[in-house]
Amino acid sequence: MNKASKKTLLTPGDVSLSQLRSIYTQAQSFELNHDNWQAIEESAQAVREIVAKGDAAYGINTGFGLLAQTRVDDDQLALLQRNLVLSHCTGVGDHLDEAIVRLIICLKIISLSQGHSGISRGAVQLLMDFYHHGITPCIPSKGSVGASGDLAPLAHLAAALIGVGDVRFEGKTVPVSEAMSKTGLSPIELGPKEGLALLNGTQCSTALALAGLFEAENLFAAATVIGALSVDAMKGSTVPFDRRIHQLRGQPGQIAVAKKYLEFLSGSDILASHVNCDKVQDPYSLRCQPQVMGACLDVLSNSARTLQIEANAVTDNPLIFVDSLEALSGGNFHAEPVAFAADNLALAIAEMASISERRISLLVDPHMNGGLPAFLVENSGLNSGFMIAQVTAAALVSENKSLAHPASVDSIPTSANQEDHVSMATFAARRLLDMSENSRNVVAVEALGAAQAVEFHLPYHTSLPLQQVVAKIRTLVPSYTEDRFFAPDIDAAQTLIQSGYFFGLVADILPSGDL
Repeated sequence: MNKASKKTLLTPGDVSLSQLRSIYTQAQSFELNHDNWQAIEESAQAVREIVAKGDAAYGINTGFGLLAQTRVDDDQLALLQRNLVLSHCTGVGDHLDEAIVRLIICLKIISLSQGHSGISRGAVQLLMDFYHHGITPCIPSKGSVGASGDLAPLAHLAAALIGVGDVRFEGKTVPVSEAMSKTGLSPIELGPKEGLALLNGTQCSTALALAGLFEAENLFAAATVIGALSVDAMKGSTVPFDRRIHQLRGQPGQIAVAKKYLEFLSGSDILASHVNCDKVQDPYSLRCQPQVMGACLDVLSNSARTLQIEANAVTDNPLIFVDSLEALSGGNFHAEPVAFAADNLALAIAEMASISERRISLLVDPHMNGGLPAFLVENSGLNSGFMIAQVTAAALVSENKSLAHPASVDSIPTSANQEDHVSMATFAARRLLDMSENSRNVVAVEALGAAQAVEFHLPYHTSLPLQQVVAKIRTLVPSYTEDRFFAPDIDAAQTLIQSGYFFGLVADILPSGDL
């Protein structure tokens, strides 16, 4: 990480989506203000006073879960917290991506620094040091049910702070002790409540869901721009994008998206060349893009609102109230809001790919594509062109249908029925990344096909904005004049989508677009 980069000031409780996106995509440096550090210290002092009073307080001087009635002696409270962390390191599966872990660390800092978690300044500072030195704990991706907090994944994060486990550092996986030694850091000894504060919370689920949101925004942007290109490629009509139609329905996403289609198609020579044609209506995948993509935008916006609230929330347990010296047990760790948001994002991600695949099908079909060559290649028969690329898109769309099944409707009791209803938010959010990858590849095929198609209309040109998009694609992938090894073309196009290139073209209507 570039330590010289300018730090942004995070205000826990009011962190924006654009700030979170920058942390996810660019590892943006950040800092807290004096008031947050003071709130952290006052909360830690409150825990010390609660311990000194001698009253039983869950997770501070008692066992956990079903063992909450078991009292622990004061001289064993540090060991209690260490044992909690180590016993909860039960994650399995591939490690989460470093960008996800960065986001988890940031979200945990946001939660802890609001002064209701009883954690020490030193623990929060070490989390910040990990982030800014590029030390990312190896967190297995599976093992959380999204209630009682993301216990297993967050335990692997906490273990690194006490010097246990592996981390990614300087491009390699190394013991955390080695990374700490190289950066001059030291592990902490956990005080009362600190292990529980680190383990409890929805930060893993929320980080995964936010990553899913940001990838869905990249996808939405590309699908909108490329959808407009496909309209021009197939000599479609812009009448369905007329503002008056969408104002009568009143759906905000639909109105915003229809305006974008008109902007992208304005000034097209191809459009002008068939203004007097006798075609009355286009297929739904062209004509109903504002309705479908607008609904997807509304889902993204609604889910983003939930996830921004959750990113700024205090979600561990018990919660410390300094003014009354109380530790109140509740259930803010239950990630049901995140699960619902993730399930809705899954629907939008699936639908964006579904309608894109239908446009690919139109593009390759000589009976439907307005006179373009079969499978978008000259000398078809000898050349298969985009024939099997459309099959790949169909396969990915079908896979997404299974992945889109809501995870939040499932629950399985844990911890000897003490934790008897769970959200499954972690899986609900984690699968969004696989779905986004599938959908990016579908839209990548459409991007290649639509770019190929508009070139068949020369000397008529598409609009200037869309010409620039085609030119960008052509810097990565040449025109398809005869059959060749196709897979690298698709990968190049989907990488362009993930890079955020298209995001910049419609950022003004996207939830995290206020960069």
